[in-house]
Amino acid sequence: MYKMDSHIHSEYSADSSSKIDDILRVAKRENIDIIAISDHNNTDALPEVMAKTKNTDILAIPSIEVSSSLGHILGFGCEESIPKGLTPQDTIDRIHDLGGLAIVPHPFCFYRHGLLCKIDYEELKIDAIETKNARFIVGYCNSKAKRLAKKEKIPTLGASDAHYWEFVGDCYSLIDCEKDIDSVLKAIKKGKVEANGKGTNNILLSKYLFERMVLKKFD
Repeated sequence: MYKMDSHIHSEYSADSSSKIDDILRVAKRENIDIIAISDHNNTDALPEVMAKTKNTDILAIPSIEVSSSLGHILGFGCEESIPKGLTPQDTIDRIHDLGGLAIVPHPFCFYRHGLLCKIDYEELKIDAIETKNARFIVGYCNSKAKRLAKKEKIPTLGASDAHYWEFVGDCYSLIDCEKDIDSVLKAIKKGKVEANGKGTNNILLSKYLFERMVLKKFD
């Protein structure tokens, strides 16, 4: 079993300032074997992260978090960018055309563009959902996602959704696979994965957001 954080943001996302080096340092500290930099609407970090993980113990999976017209969708395994603003199913079709998996992050979190707040799961051809996203306040959205996954037998993932490098690995997945990209994708598709971890400390998260959103204006 390997430990995987499939949803991390870097400085290539407008709402993050995390350097790839810092992300990799914390991933190593937290014994994360597999990571995915899933930046908003771009794969610009991919060349850097692939180069810096080559010949290391960390496997990097190409990924992107796409803003569809109704909410966010991870294109896990996608090496190319996908236009934002497409319908959810058109976004999913693009992901599948690129050989990736369509994963719904924070599916029921309405204030973070949770896709399943606006469209029914049965209308979509998704491959997995996050049932442990570390950025929660009371945990209701994760619990609702877990209930849906159990009822519909949807593969479940845990992920930090870290916009700040110190939060990498707060939530993660344990995955039964070989340590290569194709095997990771197949294992998720077959449900050989389980969500684990804890929520990001809300005091630390609030401190980070205050420093980024308020203090930064006075720099």
